[in-house]
Amino acid sequence: MRAPRITRRSLFKVAAAGGAAAAAVSILPGCTHGGDEPDADPTVVDEGSAESVLDSFEHSSDLAPAEESSWTLPLGSVLHPAEGTWIPVTSAGSSASPMVKGTALSLASGQLFDVVPEPIGKASTTVIYDTRCSDDVYAWVELDLASRSWALYASEFSDGQLTGDTKTLWEGTSDYDPAPFEVAGSRVIWQVQPSLSGTKTTESSFCYLWHAGDSDAKAVVESPGRFATRPSVSGGVVVLVPRVTREEAGTFYGVTAYELSDDLETRVDQLVMPAGVRPFRATRVGDRFLVSVEASYSSGGLLGQMGTYMGTAFMGFVRLGQEPSECGCGRGDKFVIKCNSFYYVIDLAEKTYATISSADRSVDYGEFPARSGECDLFVTFSTVKDPDTGYPASVAVRTFRL
Repeated sequence: MRAPRITRRSLFKVAAAGGAAAAAVSILPGCTHGGDEPDADPTVVDEGSAESVLDSFEHSSDLAPAEESSWTLPLGSVLHPAEGTWIPVTSAGSSASPMVKGTALSLASGQLFDVVPEPIGKASTTVIYDTRCSDDVYAWVELDLASRSWALYASEFSDGQLTGDTKTLWEGTSDYDPAPFEVAGSRVIWQVQPSLSGTKTTESSFCYLWHAGDSDAKAVVESPGRFATRPSVSGGVVVLVPRVTREEAGTFYGVTAYELSDDLETRVDQLVMPAGVRPFRATRVGDRFLVSVEASYSSGGLLGQMGTYMGTAFMGFVRLGQEPSECGCGRGDKFVIKCNSFYYVIDLAEKTYATISSADRSVDYGEFPARSGECDLFVTFSTVKDPDTGYPASVAVRTFRL
C-alpha cells in the first residue's frame, strides 16, 4: 500500500476555540484496507424480484410515531445527524463576523449551547463550514471562502462545551474537498478526496480515523477515486462506499460496513453495486443496508433504478420507488425515509407504512432529518414561516420515538 500523497502541513497552531489550543495530529503510515478486491460479485437484482412498499405494503395510521418533544431554535440553525443526546448545529452568528458558529442542541433540555463561537482560522474570510458531534467529541470544518483551503478540528466535549485540547486533524487546499466526516463515541472518521475541478483529480481518496486524546490518526480505507457517499456511523458499524477494483471494465462501488470497535479493521458486509451505478446515500440498520440511488441507469437491473433499497445481496431487497433526499434511519424492521416534504415510516416485518408530515408552514423550505442509521429517537428540523408575514421566522425541531 502506497503512502497517502496528499500534502499536509504538519505545523502547530496556537489559537483560541473555546479556550483550547489547536495542535496538529500526525498520520501513521499504512492503510488497513488499501483498494482491496470486493468480497462478492456485483449485485444485479431482477426488477420483478423485490417487493415495492407502495405496491405491496398497506397503509397503517397506527404505525406513525407520536411527537415526543418540540423546540424552537433561531432562524438559520442547521442540525446535522448525530448518534447521541447532543445534536451538532451550525448557527447564524450575531453579526457578519463570525458569520457562522458551531453550537450543539441538548435533546434532554432543548437548550442550544455555543461550542465554537468563532473560527480558529484568523483570515476574515474563514467560516465554520460543518459540524458533527457525539456525546464525547465535537468536530468541525473551517473553510476559507476566498482560497477554498480548509481544516478539520476536534476536541473532547461534555455538557455543551469543549473540555480538551483542540486538535488539527487535517488541513487541505482547494485541490481537495472539505472533508466529509462523522463522530462516533470517542472517534472521528473523515474522508479526504480530490476535488472534481482541482489539479489532483487522479489521486486516490482515503478515510482516516482518530481517537480523542491521541497524537496520531491512521488511514483505514483507500478508494481508487472518490468515495460515492460520506461516512455513515450506524450502531456498531461504519458504512463507506469506496470504488472497488475488478478485472472487468467499468466502475464499481462497494457499499461496505466495517466494524467500529476494531477501528474498521473488519469488514462486516459488502454490497457491490452494478457497474456504473453510484449510490446517493448509504447506511445500515441492523443487518440490512439502506441504500438510495438518485438516478435511473440504462443497466444494472433493479439497483440501477431510482429509489431507496432496504436489504442485502443475500436476503433480498424491499424498494421505495420515490426520489431519494437524505440518508434514512431506523431501528430493527422499522425504517424512516425522507421523501420531498414528508417522511415514510416503513415496517418490513408487518409490511405496512405510514407518513410523518412536515411542520406547519415549512413546505417551502423543506424538513430534514438529524439522524441517520440506527436510532430509536428520530429527530427532524425545518424552517417555518411567520403566519402573519409569510417570511421565514424560526427553526422547528421535533422528536419521535420509533
